[in-house]
Amino acid sequence: MITARLNTLNSASLYSASLNSASLSNAIDWQRFGPLLWTAAGQTIRMAGIALVVGGFFGLLMGLVLYLTRPGNLLQNRAIFTILNVLINTVRPIPFIIFVVALGPITRLVVGRIIGIEAATFAMSIVAAFASARLVEQNLVTIDPGVVEAARAMGATPWRIVRTVLVPEALAPLILGYTFLAVGVVDMTAIVGMIGAGGLGDLAIVHGYRQFNWAITYVVVAVIIALVQLVQMLGNFLARKALHR
Repeated sequence: MITARLNTLNSASLYSASLNSASLSNAIDWQRFGPLLWTAAGQTIRMAGIALVVGGFFGLLMGLVLYLTRPGNLLQNRAIFTILNVLINTVRPIPFIIFVVALGPITRLVVGRIIGIEAATFAMSIVAAFASARLVEQNLVTIDPGVVEAARAMGATPWRIVRTVLVPEALAPLILGYTFLAVGVVDMTAIVGMIGAGGLGDLAIVHGYRQFNWAITYVVVAVIIALVQLVQMLGNFLARKALHR
């Protein structure tokens, strides 16, 4: 009887110690974690910003070419349209983490390495370019063809039509499309944490998940959610401005 009670007390003591250990592991040392969080947030914003600007620019160009070279359009060219359309449809369905790995040899050739922030930003920019190209084309297709035909009848050149008709008419939807792309790019920055690119994703994995410190993981998730909300609010604001211009 005494032995059984002693065993019970020992088990309870071990259980209590394990709870205390778990609570200590889940506590956040803000003096150490705070600077890491700021650094990781800065890396995420840097990667997302570069990928969005570079990818968005080239995606805009590809989307315009894709739209203009469609059969029956301003600069119809079946060969260019088919090649670009197939290329976009080939890249877009590939899961991002697999695309990053498959792009390794090209990344090493261009950047000089296959891990790190620069390598991740290069891959993200390519994916963002092809994703935004399709967004741009889909938004331009919704424009009333009669508006384009009226501009052509007045003797406007293709470049003038693009600058004064197509882009202004599709501006608000384009802003919303790029806002959607920005949210996707932020998601990609979390994924590239798996290849040592730093950022919030890497912070959550290394200091949260691998150390079973769920408090850090939840803080990082909250920061990512806040960042996405800010991006979405800014996109909605700019789209409303474009609609009421």
